[in-house]
Amino acid sequence: MSKTSSEEGGATTNGRLSHRQILTILSGLMLGMFLAALDQTIVSSAMKTIADELHGQSLQAWATTAYLITATLSTPLYGKLSDLFGRKPMYLTAISLFLAGSLASGMASSMYELAAFRAFQGLGAGGLMSLALAIISDITSPRERSKYQGYFMAVFGVSSVAGPVVGGFFAGLDSFGGLTGWRWVFMVNVPIALAALVVVSKVLNLPHTRVRQRIDFLGAGALTMGLVPLLLVAEQGREWGWGAPASIAMYLVGALGVVLFILQERRMGDAALLPLRLFRRPVFRVATMVTVIQGVGMFGAMMSLPLYLQIVKGASPTQAGLQMLPLTLGIMVASLSSGRIIARTGRYKPFAVAGLGLMAAALFALSTIGTDTPLGVVMAIAFVIGLGLGSSMQTLTLAATNDVSSQDIGVATSASTFFRQIGGTAGTAVFMSILFSTVGDRIAAAVRSAMGSPAYVAALAQNPEFAHRMAAGGVDINDTSFLSSLDPLLARPILDGFASSMSTVFVIGGIVLTVGFALVWFLREKPLSDKSALEVRAEEESADLAMAG
Repeated sequence: MSKTSSEEGGATTNGRLSHRQILTILSGLMLGMFLAALDQTIVSSAMKTIADELHGQSLQAWATTAYLITATLSTPLYGKLSDLFGRKPMYLTAISLFLAGSLASGMASSMYELAAFRAFQGLGAGGLMSLALAIISDITSPRERSKYQGYFMAVFGVSSVAGPVVGGFFAGLDSFGGLTGWRWVFMVNVPIALAALVVVSKVLNLPHTRVRQRIDFLGAGALTMGLVPLLLVAEQGREWGWGAPASIAMYLVGALGVVLFILQERRMGDAALLPLRLFRRPVFRVATMVTVIQGVGMFGAMMSLPLYLQIVKGASPTQAGLQMLPLTLGIMVASLSSGRIIARTGRYKPFAVAGLGLMAAALFALSTIGTDTPLGVVMAIAFVIGLGLGSSMQTLTLAATNDVSSQDIGVATSASTFFRQIGGTAGTAVFMSILFSTVGDRIAAAVRSAMGSPAYVAALAQNPEFAHRMAAGGVDINDTSFLSSLDPLLARPILDGFASSMSTVFVIGGIVLTVGFALVWFLREKPLSDKSALEVRAEEESADLAMAG
């Protein structure tokens, strides 16, 4: 492997950047990350309206699945390619692909087109978050890094609230600026992406040493073969049936792909897409395992809580987004304060431990909520989830990247993002499957109990259409919009059934995060370096020149 020095220009010769230079670069990175984080929530809140407009309600899951597959698959590829060719060109590529995909999605005329354009958009999304974390790891020392990563967590939190609010707003408009309202769910990305392109082009000027190394195309192919079937069955398994022939075929093909990927990565060594030697490092290995578990619990909770607010509490997507504000506040408070304390003390493990513990405790607390639980109690628990997430998420990434060499920063940060997404996908699929596989029986049990009430029987007699629907097979849990106009007495057993199933989901989420809490105690706290990856590379190059001279 040989190296030829090339510069993206502008950085100081010793690799150290001033606080002002870091904040300037950070502004561009935050725009890019905001694009990816916002898109995850803004589309989901408007998807039902979009599917109705495009006459493809039964196909709407594919628009989400296509995006998820390409975003997940491209994440490790961006990390490796940015280590080889530099962060700036790859980050600009990611923003450009996301911009083109957003424009195309906003012009889609069918659900098939939307799914294809969302897949293209996902190719860009895979690089937006992982490369932002890799760049901040380049320009800041591990000891200072968490202080700046706190800003990223704040962006993540704001987007989780803004997405449903903005998505619900545009979905509710018949037209805006000459376009159908829902199309602005995608078009809103355009000005943000253009601003990000301008800012990143201007301010992201970092030195880069080009590495001549083979690109692991076979590894990328094997990873695709392994993940696509598994992601497909994670998203579609509840509809197909987890033991259906199609699902079993997906398990087998996916398992074969994973085995081939591991064999290929072992064969490629340092040139591998995800070098296996990284997993021999104890800190990186434990941090990655906890990251997967956290992803399962985090995404499971963040998908289930808005459902509780909308179905049981009757909130609109916009209102549910606003009611999640305490979670965002918790993320911002914990991430910014923990970042400053870590920078001052150099200690980070206590925040990872406390964060996982708070999240586990909060999910167990959520398992106790019911139909009549005051909204203030739910919002207080959401705040605790935010505290746990803000304390641990950035800390685990910090631990993983602090344990690798400066040449592996890109692949390490993308691996952390990649495994969190895998955990999140699995968690969402499992939790939603548990919810919808149990809710029918829970509603039936609640209705049987309510039939003993004369008031319920009288209300049922006054609503013969609903009574006929119940006698014919019960309610359609795939469409709960009728609850808002239903007699509260008749709606009560249905709400109780949903609340009961969601309690089960939260209990399982709490158990999963308790496993993560136990595992994170094994995370060895490696001293944080005071030098950024750029400074380390500059010193290595100076030493090489001195030896050559």
